[in-house]
Amino acid sequence: QTREQHIRREKATSNICTAQALLANMAVAYAIYHGPVRLRAIAARVHHAAATLAAGAKNLGHALIHAHFFDTVRLRLNGSTAANVVARAAEQQINLRALSANEIVIALDETVTEADVVELLTLLGDRTTALPAPLAALPETLARTAPFLTHPVFNSHHSETAMLRYLRSLEAKDLSLCHSMIPLGSCTMKLNATVEMAALSWPEFNRLHPFAPPAQAAGYAVLFAQLEAWLADITGFAAVSLQPNAGSQGEYAGLLAVRRWHASRGQAHRDVCLIPTSAHGTNPASAAMVGLRVVTVACDAQGNVDLTDLRAKIAAHTDKVSCLMVTYPSTHGVFEESIREIAALVHAAGGQVYMDGANLNAQVGLTSPGLIGADVCHLNLHKTFCIPHGGGGPGMGPIGVAAHLAPFLPGDPRDGVGAVSAAPWGSASILIISWAYIALMGPTGLTDATRVAILSANYIAKRLSDAYPVLYRGARGLVAHECILDLRPFKADGIEVEDVAKRLMDYGFHAPTMSFPVPGTLMIEPTESEPLPELDRFIDAMRRIRDEIRAVAEGRSDRADNPLKHAPHTAAAVTADAWSHAYSRAQAAFPAPWVHARKFWPSVGRIDNAFGDRHLICTCPPIESYEQAGTN
Repeated sequence: QTREQHIRREKATSNICTAQALLANMAVAYAIYHGPVRLRAIAARVHHAAATLAAGAKNLGHALIHAHFFDTVRLRLNGSTAANVVARAAEQQINLRALSANEIVIALDETVTEADVVELLTLLGDRTTALPAPLAALPETLARTAPFLTHPVFNSHHSETAMLRYLRSLEAKDLSLCHSMIPLGSCTMKLNATVEMAALSWPEFNRLHPFAPPAQAAGYAVLFAQLEAWLADITGFAAVSLQPNAGSQGEYAGLLAVRRWHASRGQAHRDVCLIPTSAHGTNPASAAMVGLRVVTVACDAQGNVDLTDLRAKIAAHTDKVSCLMVTYPSTHGVFEESIREIAALVHAAGGQVYMDGANLNAQVGLTSPGLIGADVCHLNLHKTFCIPHGGGGPGMGPIGVAAHLAPFLPGDPRDGVGAVSAAPWGSASILIISWAYIALMGPTGLTDATRVAILSANYIAKRLSDAYPVLYRGARGLVAHECILDLRPFKADGIEVEDVAKRLMDYGFHAPTMSFPVPGTLMIEPTESEPLPELDRFIDAMRRIRDEIRAVAEGRSDRADNPLKHAPHTAAAVTADAWSHAYSRAQAAFPAPWVHARKFWPSVGRIDNAFGDRHLICTCPPIESYEQAGTN
């Protein structure tokens, strides 16, 4: 319902990021559609094919390395080299993997047919088309007897129409860009155009294995090279790695590169990471994960890094400084006007400057991390470069680095050195989206997008400044690409920031980011994607909510029984036979004229967020049922 970042800065121990949540949802959708019966049948068919292949290979004199297996057969070849078999298989458009001069691995899945097994055995030297009886490759001790996926959701939607309707029912619960702007500050929820995502459905891209032979992925090679070059040009860096799968993983990879660089120079003892209180929330956790000690740096009343405190912290740790992590523009929604001086101070102390790329949407075409003085920066492709970001992903967090850090970029996972992901280019297929975005926009379009994003944020800040205090501004009274509205003054009238966030749902808007980076505030980021009428509609909603707050303050609306305190209002609540509130149903559900034409109904009413954070409430069967199942 509302988004709040719960990251305890220097006390954080994990930079957990939900960038792969969409992939998890795809997997669970597969389980929902097939259910336990069909999943077991699929598994049995896959194993039967593997066991049949193993039996045939054994009959041909090849040795099985493992007697027990599920879907993958490892063979020591008899009378043929692995290279020869792999080459002949490639001619038949089959990829096999060689482990040594005479060992190969063959992995099967649910797409394999009997004809495929026959073809594989032919490659191994069989001259018949008759398949042997499968081997007994799974011992009874590994056979599963307990039930699984017993929840009704896994046993109810097994036809295409039933699955379609179930997914549509879930979609109806989500407020998306289809309904209105999503002004989440620090997230850049911009338009993800259909044309940018169309190629993801092409089999030439989406059916390639991450370790397919390079000759079979020539198109990807061109895409990777172009995207790396474009991102390096945009950021002002010498090299880019596309491997990290999320912004948080990019932070991790970037800090590892810094640590390795220090170690290569005999300065592995540098373990202090300076982080301003205006930095992005995951920064301290990423620093902790690579073994750095977090030292916070204060900000001044205008939201800028306090240079006096920075100098003091550098002096206190002298030769221990490893790096500074800074967000630019800062999470306070302003451009750090002393950013180049900040970088110079850190460099003079022997440290590196890590720039969080969360707010790169306010830099592209106007400046760059490399120009400002950063040594490394991760790029949230799911923010600035249009990979879908809602619902937790899929995200990508490539890193750009200056020339001296290039040798320390993540390596190939197969080499076992420096990799941060299981594949060399992370979730490669979604890189197509950012490639298309940059190719379509070009230098002029990218720069214009940055200008419009900054203009839109300043338009909102200006239009709302007489209704809500804008917490931080630059020296010229302007904000960057996002602004922070201070709702703390309304606490005296009993109105909390959460009340405003929930009430926005009745107006058809997702709430801005709540209580980050300052408790009791709303951080608004309109992006460049929204037209002026949509900005005006959001501003109108916020001004109407301000009038509702004023009504409470002046006693015209009850302090406890008012539309803010009971928001959001669901269809069930508004259409119930009984209505006990002092305000009308119409005011509750249709507080503005334009809501009638495009009403979005929240699926649930007010919940106790703090209680939910502290008490896990599972809607699945009770844990006791799993304990009982485990004893069967």
